[in-house]
Amino acid sequence: MDFLWAFLVGGAICAVGQLLLDYTKLTPARILVLFVTAGVVLSAVGVYAPLVKLAGAGATVPLTGFGYLMAEGVRKAVAEDGLFGALSGGVAAAAAGIAAAVFFGFLAALFSRSRDKS
Repeated sequence: MDFLWAFLVGGAICAVGQLLLDYTKLTPARILVLFVTAGVVLSAVGVYAPLVKLAGAGATVPLTGFGYLMAEGVRKAVAEDGLFGALSGGVAAAAAGIAAAVFFGFLAALFSRSRDKS
């Protein structure tokens, strides 16, 4: 049943992204920012944590999960370090994902050849 919920929730999030691409004039970069911000806002109002508990990776892997991860990191760091935690908590919580993205982006740049789109 866990796999089914992960598939349904993750698929619904991805379907919303596809609908935004198909039926609005939003660019992919704006949709990315919208999803991360939505993850932060949904975490702040307490909606995203139960969704993560229900769907697991179906809710944490999409971009909204990155916003959730950063919001939870800030919440925990503020509880421990006070105001300074608001500045460092999100980055500390997402450090592994950010490092992996930079590393694999670097590898892709090493082994691919750039060219014109035309």
